[in-house]
Amino acid sequence: MIRDITIGQYYQGSSIIHRLDARTKLIATFLYIVCIFLVKNYVGFVAPVLFLVMVIVLSKVPVKFIFKGLKPVIFIILLTMVFHVFFGSGEAIFSWGIIKITKAGIKRGIFLVLRIVLLMLGSSMMTFTTTPGQLTDGLEALFKPLTKLHVPVHEIALMMSIALRFIPVLLEETDKIMKAQQSRGADFETGNVLQRAKSMIPVFIPLIISAFRRAFDLAMAMEARCYNGGNGRTKMHPLRYKPVDFYAAVICVIFTAGTVFLRVYGKGLL
Repeated sequence: MIRDITIGQYYQGSSIIHRLDARTKLIATFLYIVCIFLVKNYVGFVAPVLFLVMVIVLSKVPVKFIFKGLKPVIFIILLTMVFHVFFGSGEAIFSWGIIKITKAGIKRGIFLVLRIVLLMLGSSMMTFTTTPGQLTDGLEALFKPLTKLHVPVHEIALMMSIALRFIPVLLEETDKIMKAQQSRGADFETGNVLQRAKSMIPVFIPLIISAFRRAFDLAMAMEARCYNGGNGRTKMHPLRYKPVDFYAAVICVIFTAGTVFLRVYGKGLL
């Protein structure tokens, strides 16, 4: 299960999506999330789904790798579906005691599952095709006007970048600790939920200690190198807005407009 978590991981590639400016990808992801929440019927999902398929194809990231990231949240997806199917409102098509299955509940459950899946896949595509360093530079550039209001934009972007960078490291550390505990006879698979949670204590304690040690070492390394971000600091790879970024922005606007159009005029289609 630990190896199935792909959140925050970067997939090495040289596709057109990988080469886009980080600012373009951040804005595109924001518009994509807005579009997902604007959707109120199944027809409205057409534009976001087409946009996601186009990005996946152009990114050349393996589909198997992309969907592997859904495994850790399968429980949440199934719970959402079950909750709406068995406890939804409307006319019941099957009832047994306090449990009833309604047509409206089934539709609502499928709708929310689609929304969760599209949100997960869409937001993951940004981290798959953008390095933590690029994300830091992109966030800092987008929110730079807030520095006039004395908002520590650079520090916030740096914290987010470090958090994303450490996700794969901590996942690998967790996998090593679990294997070490299993070699000593630990069992993480059998028993009820409480027993499984209790068996994870020998994993979490060394993991937390390791995380604090890594954080301390990073802080000491930055201090030893006199790191002081913000104004006056140059970048090894400065962000450059290219023509392809302009075309990508136009495509994002078109898909956003298509979602709004389907929201307004697609109510009677489905």
